Amino acid sequence: MKTAWLGSLLTLVVAAGPATAGDAALGAQKAAVCGACHGMTGSSINPEWPSLAGQPPSYLVAQLKQYQQGTRVNPLMTPMAAPLGESDMADLAAHFSRQTPTGLEADPSNWKAGEKLFRGGNAARGIPACIACHGPQGRGNAPAGYPALRAQQGVYTYNQLQAYASGTRTSSGNEIMQGIASRLTDEEMRALASYTQGLR
Repeated sequence: MKTAWLGSLLTLVVAAGPATAGDAALGAQKAAVCGACHGMTGSSINPEWPSLAGQPPSYLVAQLKQYQQGTRVNPLMTPMAAPLGESDMADLAAHFSRQTPTGLEADPSNWKAGEKLFRGGNAARGIPACIACHGPQGRGNAPAGYPALRAQQGVYTYNQLQAYASGTRTSSGNEIMQGIASRLTDEEMRALASYTQGLR
């Protein structure tokens, strides 16, 4: 089982490939329309929509491509991604990746349970520590294309864990998260979402 998991991880790292460098200044100009939902500096004020500030550029480009190709579907994002060219995606990613996320505080009633899972996982149930892919401070892994979780809207994070667990978020590269999320309880998902919302 460990060998299969490692093989999947290495496949994803290779598939992510080298990131195309974008122009952050051009990205700031192009991001005007993005700001309506994600905030002008990438920190969303709507809990249903993700914050983009501080995300690895490779992750942002990959998600835009998935929306464009229809492998990740969202009624708002799919048409927004459709007209973007490679340079547009790279520029937007460069802009948002350089922003500092603000976010909210963790829920004091359950963040400690989330911290325990985030840092240590649960080996008995086949749940690895989140830090293995997302880093000890939730800053993500740019070479592998793994997203930053710090300061992310807790509602959004919870919804994505639900989507992974139910199989409704199935785009390529998400197999690891589908397996992990399917082993989490609803309470654990909420606790993880609360904890990562408070990370800086």
